[in-house]
Amino acid sequence: MIFPIGDDNIERGHPALFSYALIVLNVCVFLFQQSLPQGLQAVFVEQYGAVPAEISVGHDLQTLFTSMFLHGSWMHLLGNMLYLWIFADNIEATIGNRRFLLFYFLGGLAAGLMQVFIAPYSEVPCVGASGAIAAVMGAYIVMFPKSRIRMLLLLFFVVFYVPSWVFLGIWFMEQLLSGFQALGMHTHDAGGVAWWAHIGGFAFGLFSGRFFKRQFLARRNADSEFYL
Repeated sequence: MIFPIGDDNIERGHPALFSYALIVLNVCVFLFQQSLPQGLQAVFVEQYGAVPAEISVGHDLQTLFTSMFLHGSWMHLLGNMLYLWIFADNIEATIGNRRFLLFYFLGGLAAGLMQVFIAPYSEVPCVGASGAIAAVMGAYIVMFPKSRIRMLLLLFFVVFYVPSWVFLGIWFMEQLLSGFQALGMHTHDAGGVAWWAHIGGFAFGLFSGRFFKRQFLARRNADSEFYL
């Protein structure tokens, strides 16, 4: 098994407060969810998860937000939090705290709406932070294409590096392939994964990342001219 465990740390001046706070909040919500009796856990997910069939007719729109803090299992949570920990801090450090938080939630909203658009009649609740995290990853590949992702080959405990554009490019192509394969399938046939939420979030991040990068470069050039 191969999975990412870190990246090049690129400091831009802002402490990554919300990146780490979101990890803590997601873990706390999941612990609360797990503390509920089994029957109430299902009710909790149905109440706060995003059901495309409801959202497509204008009902329970708030669940597009609340669903970002729910997860289906420990592995679902840990995988999402690992990716959030690796990729979010450099984005927040570059664009600032409040702007990052707004970007994160707008990315999650774009991801949820994409899934609703693709499967408007699905009655299966969508949960997880992966759509918002996909937006973070989309911005990362634009803003830090030369950054390196630290990978762990678990079988031999070997650590190696790959460029971020390679790792994230392969990840996105996997989402696209799985998303097109899942078209027309029932949710359980597609493995219960909202592939199009990942695709929508990543696309939102790509466009946002281009905007953030232009702003950062313009600000840096202005500062250079000032000090000259």
